[in-house]
Amino acid sequence: MELKIQAIHFDATDKLNAFITKKSSKLEKTCDNIIKAEFILKVVKPETAKNKETAINVSLPGADLHAEKVCDTFEEGVDLCVDNILRQIEKYKERQSK
Repeated sequence: MELKIQAIHFDATDKLNAFITKKSSKLEKTCDNIIKAEFILKVVKPETAKNKETAINVSLPGADLHAEKVCDTFEEGVDLCVDNILRQIEKYKERQSK
């Protein structure tokens, strides 16, 4: 699986990159035919509560999955998006097995 992390309007810390890498391994364990996972992290101006926008795009053979959340922290956003993508992967697997 190809992993791409894109930070818009800020520089992602090593700690945040490690967190995302760890969470993306959860996706890989669930589905072994993921082609690419792209994490897009964006700080929305002005500086207010819930200004961290997180989006995940996952490419599978025959399907593209997407999840997007706006939260107080990127870690929270990544957690919620990964959970959402995991549910989408389960549905994708059910469709493939029919």
